[in-house]
Amino acid sequence: MPAAPDQWPVQGACSLAGSVRGTAIRPRARAALLALGSAMLVAALRLACALREEMAELTPRWHKRGYDLDFGVGIALGYATCGEVGFEGRSDYAAIGAVTNLASRLADEATGGQILIAQRLYAEVEDDVEAEPIGDVTLKGFPRPVAAFSVVALRQTAREPSPVSAP
Repeated sequence: MPAAPDQWPVQGACSLAGSVRGTAIRPRARAALLALGSAMLVAALRLACALREEMAELTPRWHKRGYDLDFGVGIALGYATCGEVGFEGRSDYAAIGAVTNLASRLADEATGGQILIAQRLYAEVEDDVEAEPIGDVTLKGFPRPVAAFSVVALRQTAREPSPVSAP
């Protein structure tokens, strides 16, 4: 097996990830981002775009080493139940609900380098992003097709998130 790459995209993105809980890594390096709080929507998109840029540089090097990796993101807006899940001795903090499932399913649909967002999120950030409608996609676990948009870039005039103080 070839040696693992010496750089990972998290390096440059850590400063952007203040209010983003985490990512769910899937085969082919797909990620579902969960933004905590509506004030952080543009920050979640900024993080996704920064990761896409770093991955665009790393992917060719990984291919030369024999890794078949790519990067796609799904982001959705909505309510989730957040809290500790598990049992004594083995628990974790998690977000559960339809919105987390939607973000995950959008990530599964995303092709390499694509950031897919749900219609509800697009309605909140349409002044901040350049996005193309990809139409309705049929997603596992959803009774009707879901309208999705592919984020091309953040606009120069995109809002900066307000500072968040630690509890």
